[in-house]
Amino acid sequence: MKIVKRNSIVILLLVFALGCKSLNNTQKGTGIGAAGGAAAGAAIGGLTGKNSVIGALIGAAVGGSAGYFIGKHMDKQAEELKQAIPDATVERVGEGINLTFNSGLLFKINSADLSEDAKQELKKVGGILAKYNDTQILLEGHTDDTGSDDLNMKLSERRAEAVSSYLESENIPSSRLKTKWYGESQPKFPNDSEANRVKNRRVEIAIFADQDMKKEAEKGELK
Repeated sequence: MKIVKRNSIVILLLVFALGCKSLNNTQKGTGIGAAGGAAAGAAIGGLTGKNSVIGALIGAAVGGSAGYFIGKHMDKQAEELKQAIPDATVERVGEGINLTFNSGLLFKINSADLSEDAKQELKKVGGILAKYNDTQILLEGHTDDTGSDDLNMKLSERRAEAVSSYLESENIPSSRLKTKWYGESQPKFPNDSEANRVKNRRVEIAIFADQDMKKEAEKGELK
């Protein structure tokens, strides 16, 4: 009976987090945090299985009035990212931001080298991240299904570290950056064509509040 009840709660949280079209992003963030914070993030991350960034962002939510202020703050940053990098997908998730490059931050087969286009895009991102210096940044490396599992896991690590190193060179402190890597285990598209494999050779970025922002939001002092 306990398992059934827990699964029901997880499903309700997922529906709330991903399906409440009548709520704006700030309101979604507030509600998700109030619904369960880290537990909700872990549950939703495990349930979706295909995007750990989503689970991490929802898990970082604090909810309540603090979550509302954080959500408003993140709305501004997300809008600036959209304007600066039109060739990217910028999604507000919970109280954070999921940034996925549609072409600029994709990699060649068996490569973790950043192209000049990728560096230009990351330079723009770095400028905005430096402006909003009260956030943490999670960088997740991924590959397509070409090559062995072991090779792809190491390659996805190199990709995440390459992006982290470049952002550090753009004066983003290493203390704000965290890397994870998943090899070929989390494709965004089926690996059934070269066009889709290109899209899966990527690094995704999650941006969420650090402890200082959370404290300011709790005091109602976050602008």
